Amino acid sequence: GMYTLVVSDNLLTLFVGWEIMGLCSYLLIGFWYGKPSARNAAVKAFMTTRIGDVFMLLGIAFLYSATGTLTYREIFTEEILHTLAIVPSGVFGLSAAGLIALLLFIGTIGKSAQFPLHVWLPDAMEGPTPVSAMIHAATMVSAGVYAVIRMFPLLSLDPKTMTIVAFIGAFTAIFAATIAVAQNDIKRVLAYSTISQLGFMIAALGVGAYVAAVFHLITHAFFKALLFLGSGSVIHGMEHGVLHTGNHKVDPQDMFNMGGLRKKMPITFWTFLIGGFALSGFPIITAGFWSKDEILADAFGHGHLAVFITLAVAAFLTAFYTMRQITLTFLGEPRTEEAKHAHETPWTMTAPLVVLS
Repeated sequence: GMYTLVVSDNLLTLFVGWEIMGLCSYLLIGFWYGKPSARNAAVKAFMTTRIGDVFMLLGIAFLYSATGTLTYREIFTEEILHTLAIVPSGVFGLSAAGLIALLLFIGTIGKSAQFPLHVWLPDAMEGPTPVSAMIHAATMVSAGVYAVIRMFPLLSLDPKTMTIVAFIGAFTAIFAATIAVAQNDIKRVLAYSTISQLGFMIAALGVGAYVAAVFHLITHAFFKALLFLGSGSVIHGMEHGVLHTGNHKVDPQDMFNMGGLRKKMPITFWTFLIGGFALSGFPIITAGFWSKDEILADAFGHGHLAVFITLAVAAFLTAFYTMRQITLTFLGEPRTEEAKHAHETPWTMTAPLVVLS
């Protein structure tokens, strides 16, 4: 599904790849189908992203009716782009290009979990943790950002649409970061963090910084997959502690049941710390710093001060909730018997962490 999306030379096959990924996401969120919460989360994800996809399909249909083609090479000619830019659409005072780009962007709002269609992603954490790392952090949720980048020549023709994209991205970045600060489930912190980081990418596209958006998309895929797999390793270690004490009422994903895991799980701790530093944008030595800094620099340089300030505050909150997560999970003394009996996971789980970090 991902390859179809990336290598297709037209919007129709891109949409086919888009839907294959949506189906995979739905099936994998509901993987533990015996759990009502997993079943409900799968349906919620499917329904929410379908809302975005209907608008995206409308945008594709409108583009086809206006140009007679869906192939990028034919759409992105000066003649067609100029025509789309000057023909009014009759909706909200947007040009035809602006309305088509906006409809396609609503598909991205669903797929990349931007406000107000962000509600499915935290619940998607019901799926197995490698699925969270692979699909709901690194690949599928980034497909929305990729689609906007792919259609950027069209999007950039209408300043109103660009403003909407920048506003939604910046608002999502700060909105999700504030929610992440208050989460106690180790995976939900990362879920809201993903929504926030995708907001950074979308905001970058809204101010015209598509290079910075691509850069952040790539660096984020690595450090967020690392953090998700690291959280999976922590949960696995905690579940061993639960089996040792026999107290199955203890939630192995609640960070307040952890503490002191640094000594018990050193490899997981150090790799998680590296991922956390990258997510926080720790200066110079982490990938996340360079890509996030590029977005902030572009927002400031292009004169979008409101976007710059919003993203700067969101970046501060990112560092805050990431360090809160690391402190609650790994530092101090174990807060439960289960945390005392946690131990390092086997090399099959720690080796990918080392590679990613």
